[in-house]
Amino acid sequence: MEILHISRPVSLRGLDDIPLPSQDAPRAQALVARCPVAAQTPLEASVAIATQTGVQDVWIKDERGRMGLGSFKALGAAYVIACDAQGGPVSARTYVTASAGNHGMSVAAGAAAFGAASVVYIAQTVPDSFAARLEEQGARVVREGETYEDSLQAAEQAAEQNGWDLLSDGSWHGYTDRPHRLMEGYTVLMAEAIEQLPLAPTHIFLQAGVGGLACACATLARQAWGDAPRIVVVEPDAAPALHGSIVAGEAVESVGPVSEMGRLDCKMPSLIALKGLAEDADAFALISEHEGQAGAGLAMVAGLGSSPSGAAGIAALAALDADQRAALGINAQSRVLCILSEGPA
Repeated sequence: MEILHISRPVSLRGLDDIPLPSQDAPRAQALVARCPVAAQTPLEASVAIATQTGVQDVWIKDERGRMGLGSFKALGAAYVIACDAQGGPVSARTYVTASAGNHGMSVAAGAAAFGAASVVYIAQTVPDSFAARLEEQGARVVREGETYEDSLQAAEQAAEQNGWDLLSDGSWHGYTDRPHRLMEGYTVLMAEAIEQLPLAPTHIFLQAGVGGLACACATLARQAWGDAPRIVVVEPDAAPALHGSIVAGEAVESVGPVSEMGRLDCKMPSLIALKGLAEDADAFALISEHEGQAGAGLAMVAGLGSSPSGAAGIAALAALDADQRAALGINAQSRVLCILSEGPA
C-alpha cells in the first residue's frame, strides 16, 4: 500500500469556479426522514477488526441496509430527485445517468418513487445481474462502451439530445449543482455516525471512487471535531483519481487497468470532492487488488459481509505496515471509524 501524506489545505489549480461541499446535514436529514423507508443505519463496534488491526476501537457505519437499496448511494440521487419534486411534479421528466454500481439504483428508485422515468448507461463490463436489478427498479438500461467513462460520455450525449436531466455523482466544470446537492444527501450518514459514536474517532478511513462519499463525510467530520481526527482517503491503485490529482496540483485523469473494486474504479475525480478533500483529508492511500480482497475477507470474518469496494477503508487500515502506522499516529489507543458502504457484490 502507498500513502501520500499532505499538509492541509492543498492548493489546487483550476478550481476557482467549483463550490465547496455542503455541510447542511439538517436540511438533508429533514427531507430524507419523510421517506417511508428511511431509517438510521447501525454503527457497529467490531472487536474482531480492532483486535486484528491492533487498535482500541473500530467502529463500522453499516450502510448495507440503507433504504432497502443495499448501499449509501440511496441517499444521493434519490435525494436530488426528491428535492426536484419539492418544486413541482417530475412525472414528465427523464433522469439519465451512467453507473458502475449503486448510483444507478438510486436514480432508478428515486425516479420511480416520484413517477419519473430513468435511463441508466452501463459499460460492457458491468454484470448482467446488476442490469437486471436496475430494470427491476424501473430503469431502462443501455450498455455503452468498455469503461465507466465511456458510459458517462454516452449518458451526457443522450441528455443533450433528448432534453433529459443528467444526474451524475461526479462533478466537472459547468456541472456542479446536481452533484453538490447529491453529496449533501450523503451527509446524512455521517451526521448519524456523529450522534452514534460514544467518543470522537482519532482516525477515519474513507473509500473513494469519484470522491463524493469521502468528501461529504470528511467535511462533516471537520465541522464536528475540527482538526482532531486524521482522515485517510482510500482508492484502488488502479484508479488513483484523487491521489494523482493531489500530486499534480490539479484535476487529472488517472490511467490504470480495470479494478476488481469496480464501485471505486473511477479515473477522474469529482471536482467538488477534490476541492473539499484538499482541505479536509490528511492522507491518500492506494490499496492493491489483493489488499482490497483481504479487507473484504476480514469484514466477512467479522460478520460484516461486503465487497472489496465496500470494505476498502477496512482494507487500508489492515494493510498498514509499522512505518505507516507510526506516520499516521495509529497505536493501541486509536479509535477508528470506517464506512461499510455496500453489501456483497
